[in-house]
Amino acid sequence: MSSHVRVVPSILSADLARLGEQVREAVAAGADRIQVDVMDGHFVPNLTFGPGVVAAVRSAAPGLPIEAHLMVERPEQFVRAFAEAGADHILVQVESTTSLYRTVHAIAEAGATAGLVLNPATPVETLRELVPYVRMVNVMTVEPGFGGQRFIPTSPDKIRRVRALAPELDIEVDGGIDERTAPLVVEAGARLLVAGSAVFAHPGGVAAGIRALRDSVG
Repeated sequence: MSSHVRVVPSILSADLARLGEQVREAVAAGADRIQVDVMDGHFVPNLTFGPGVVAAVRSAAPGLPIEAHLMVERPEQFVRAFAEAGADHILVQVESTTSLYRTVHAIAEAGATAGLVLNPATPVETLRELVPYVRMVNVMTVEPGFGGQRFIPTSPDKIRRVRALAPELDIEVDGGIDERTAPLVVEAGARLLVAGSAVFAHPGGVAAGIRALRDSVG
């Protein structure tokens, strides 16, 4: 089971003064993807990165998949810009738009893989009608908006319910993921572990953070 687990460092916790260097460290340490958290200050109470940062990460990690997690209102307006900047996977919040079907298809038309993201209070059932059109589901294990939050302890049960509803999809988790919580979510069915602080703020460095996550589910 653990051999299929992928580690996805989130640059939300990176040292932005050394972003290219830290992304290259994550690539060298065996990261499977890099996540760029896109926040607009409206859908979530924080403001972060635009397509230019995705392009910068693409330059630092030319051979690695990049996913853009759009925590923005009306994400359909931004899909093409992020795809053109180099995002291979574009994830949208199910709560962020009334045009979710259109948005998912716009992602595919832009040449990226579509994923859906569920906030902690959003019912799993909201996924049902769109499962045939996406490749992955991200189960937020904290409220989105800030790094370094504590893992919500009921998250593994929600992951199991997503797995039962959509057994063929990749399940990603995001929020409070470290060597203590990673085994809980992997046992529940998650296969992609987004980690910010556990990687970029690890006292032993980026490589040690990635290694600790892999060892915890090994």
